[in-house]
Amino acid sequence: MDYPFIPIHPGEILKEELETRGISQKQLSELMGIPYTMLNEILNCKRVLSTEVALLFEAALGINADMLCNMQSQYNMQSARQNTTLSDRFKAIRRVCAAASLL
Repeated sequence: MDYPFIPIHPGEILKEELETRGISQKQLSELMGIPYTMLNEILNCKRVLSTEVALLFEAALGINADMLCNMQSQYNMQSARQNTTLSDRFKAIRRVCAAASLL
């Protein structure tokens, strides 16, 4: 099944926002009380944005945490759907279930 959109990792939006506001990653990581490496990995789309960290971004930047979490969820789902190993498992499961329903 193909999906017509490519979801955006919330880190892309957050990174743009920091650049627009002129806030350094080091400043924000200290303000939010999270390790710089964690923040950098989120902003570079290498780490999942947790609910707690989304709430910290909401407090720091005023960006809705629900929206950020929804973006992360959509990104995760689309990434999983594009994973060929997982896709092969889905196909095998569907074949077995379809055959079982014919019995």
